[in-house]
Amino acid sequence: MTVRTDDWTDPAWQAEADGWVTDRLARLGTPVTGEIERFRVRPWSVTHRVPTTAGPHWFKANITGCRYEAALAEALTTIAPGATLPPLAADPERGWLLTADAGPTLRETTMLTRDRTATWPRMLQAYAALQRATTPHVPELIAGGVPDQRVAHLPATLAALLADPQVRAGVDPAVPALVPEFGEWCAELAADGIPAALQHDDLHDDNVFADLRFFDWGDASAGHPFGSLLVALNVVHDALDPAERSRELPRLRDAYLEPWSDLAGAATLRRSVTLACRVTRVSRAAAWQRALRGAAVPVDEAFRSAPAAWLNELPSPDTL
Repeated sequence: MTVRTDDWTDPAWQAEADGWVTDRLARLGTPVTGEIERFRVRPWSVTHRVPTTAGPHWFKANITGCRYEAALAEALTTIAPGATLPPLAADPERGWLLTADAGPTLRETTMLTRDRTATWPRMLQAYAALQRATTPHVPELIAGGVPDQRVAHLPATLAALLADPQVRAGVDPAVPALVPEFGEWCAELAADGIPAALQHDDLHDDNVFADLRFFDWGDASAGHPFGSLLVALNVVHDALDPAERSRELPRLRDAYLEPWSDLAGAATLRRSVTLACRVTRVSRAAAWQRALRGAAVPVDEAFRSAPAAWLNELPSPDTL
């Protein structure tokens, strides 16, 4: 892949992006009514808030390693109608997306409630239904640029990460020693009979709208579907005290697994969740590596160390 160099702060780049947004919205009959705001700037993406006659709209641009999000967002509109935020316009070559405003996220709507996780079973089951809709389409999603992190490929992904000098410099010595065991985990997981699916890789209640439409696919890959619980359950784990964790984490896992219960028994599905959450730490490291390669603005050290930090989680105890 040729890494395209973008600079979110370059006036020429900004003018090009603003021109594209203005043109597309004019064609849609919702012209821009004011200054386009640089709302969120990250090394891997930038988001602009666009005032229009139909309310705020949103522009997002991704760097080379994440630009597949534009084509993926378009594909999901057909694969899982109503489950995602459809783009009003997209430029897959440049990794640009234009969407309408979809209101508050699930987190924003529940932040003031006593039990934020009360809404999570519905969210996780809606997400599982979306994933099952993608399973027949995995080859075409990969052909469209979605990273191939299916379980059989993860040992090679781990080897490539450990061969990267920048990543290896921050890796604990215990991680390379786990390589043979990691291969065994992957082999067991690959034999569980669960088909590969789209794997969000950053699933939590701030990446889904209150109406249970999912968005922000810049970290996504094709992989074992249950790997999405790695981030989701970690978010819940960190928000709860130990007594709550022992009750809530199994409850949420089992809610997510209900839509998969026709494929295997409960014990097999739960074992696969444990294994998938282990090996998806490598997928998370790879997602961070993609996000930082060709970064469009300077990278903070906390971001730069993220690939190694996820690999250093491999020897850690399982969340479940």
